Amino acid sequence: MAKKTKKKNQKTSRRRKNSKRSLFWSLFKLSLFALALLALYIGVCLLTLPNMNDAINRTRQPSTTIIADNGNEVQTFGTVYSEVIRSEELPQYLVDAIVYTEDRRFYQHFGFDIISFTRAMITNIFAGRYVQGGSTITQQVAKNLFLTSKKTIHRKTQELLLAFWLEHKFSKEQILTLYLNRVYLGSGAYGIEAASHKYFQKTSRDLNPLEAAVIAGMLKAPSRYNPVAAKEKALERAAIVLKIMQDAELITEQNRETILNMPLGKEKNVKVKGASYFADWAYSEINAHIGERDADIYALTTLDQELQEKASIILQKEIEKNKDKNISQGAIVIMDLDGRVKAMVGGVDYSKSQFNRAVSALRQPGSAFKPFVYLTALQNGWKETDLISDNPIKIKDWQPENYDGKNYGNVSLKQALAKSLNLATINLSQKIGGKNIINTAKKLGITTPIEDTPSLALGTFEVSVLDMVTAYATIANNGLAVWPYTIEEIYTKDGFQLYQRNASEKNQIIDKETAKNMINMLEYVVSSGTGKNAKIRGFAAGKTGTTQDNRDAWFVGFTNKLVAGVWLGNDDNSSMLGVYGSGLPAKIWKQIIE
Repeated sequence: MAKKTKKKNQKTSRRRKNSKRSLFWSLFKLSLFALALLALYIGVCLLTLPNMNDAINRTRQPSTTIIADNGNEVQTFGTVYSEVIRSEELPQYLVDAIVYTEDRRFYQHFGFDIISFTRAMITNIFAGRYVQGGSTITQQVAKNLFLTSKKTIHRKTQELLLAFWLEHKFSKEQILTLYLNRVYLGSGAYGIEAASHKYFQKTSRDLNPLEAAVIAGMLKAPSRYNPVAAKEKALERAAIVLKIMQDAELITEQNRETILNMPLGKEKNVKVKGASYFADWAYSEINAHIGERDADIYALTTLDQELQEKASIILQKEIEKNKDKNISQGAIVIMDLDGRVKAMVGGVDYSKSQFNRAVSALRQPGSAFKPFVYLTALQNGWKETDLISDNPIKIKDWQPENYDGKNYGNVSLKQALAKSLNLATINLSQKIGGKNIINTAKKLGITTPIEDTPSLALGTFEVSVLDMVTAYATIANNGLAVWPYTIEEIYTKDGFQLYQRNASEKNQIIDKETAKNMINMLEYVVSSGTGKNAKIRGFAAGKTGTTQDNRDAWFVGFTNKLVAGVWLGNDDNSSMLGVYGSGLPAKIWKQIIE
């Protein structure tokens, strides 16, 4: 019995040993398989890495900086880099602020910081969302140079592999230099040097400790801690950076308090408020002048900062005051008699809608088109004192009326335009011919299609604000052709001139004497007609315009120096309530011109 039990125990023991051996080999094989899969995955990641030489030397979109006529920056398009600056050239406190804020064990790790990674993972797990990153400076260089910002396992694996390669290929100082010259710091600025010039108007070599802390603090969120757009938040973040440095015993508490009281450099070229619509249009004009380019450029434009800012503010204020009249949008163009566009407002709020209503929106001009009818008559031998019938007229099934429903018999051309009489204007257009009127409008600068219909004289086709202002500018310029423009000169960053506008000889589009007579008639509109709300001290001439059901309201007019057009309406073409060209648009025009 004992022998049988002993044999049974021996068999059981052998089974257990065999089972353990089998489990071991199974786990070993599984581990080998997992390692093989991992090796295969890493191999795939290595094979799909971007070309490193191409990535390091890759090109970028050159920056285009739009400059107002007073030298102030309006807006910068593209990306702004500056000269390459080595980490050894920078103040030690700037380097310390960046390293200790972004990657305090930068000089100890081999491209991957397991401590920071673990801490970030734990923080994110407890938070239930991504709140903290664990990437090293080397990993950030790998991402900035070679990869995208997509948060995928594949990209993170490639980032890690590239970080190891960078650590093997370059010294710590070289990696830091790559980082300092490539890192994004908001407002289109890439690199410490570009950001220093952008925000403090100085080289990064000359940043004081507070400015250095602000720059280091921006790395967390460039837009949120922008020292120009959000100075208080930038200083709060800088205080945190200085506390990190204090905890690392790089500065004392007393040093920290002293640094916080240091001055911040100011942005020299203050951006022009409300000029985004102008900047967009100017940028498209630059491309037309010089085409593709590989250098950063500066474009000196015609923009008048004071006019631009006031026009934008006035339009916003007046539309806000009159919201109960169902007005939601407006547009303004101001140019001088030579065609320089001095201001352009393409809408009430650029942040909500980038559609430029001054250039791209096509709206009916209404009675603002009538001057082209009367100008055509003057060109064909009529005089402003000649009489025209303001009696009822019927053309097929169309029977138009004056705004007030009255008829005024025979009236002079000058009176008919001043009172904006529909019947007199239609009668005149029938006598001089629609094709002749269209020809006049085209010569003056109207670029949109115009159909020869009986209602042509009442402005029932569509135009842009820019075209209307251009056409009136030609009249104001005594009949000399005016073409709108924004770009005066274009330079590279190094000062090489790429473009300069040449004053071309102007064509006499309208006979000078005829143009003067037209100017007199338009002056009478302001002094004694529908344009009284635009009356200013000194000379002013112009015309009101209101379309059917009050969908559009205009005033376009000029002084001895400026021509301006104001349009009010709604993007959905809905009717306004009691808004006429003789009212709010004329008042806005007067405010801007005065």
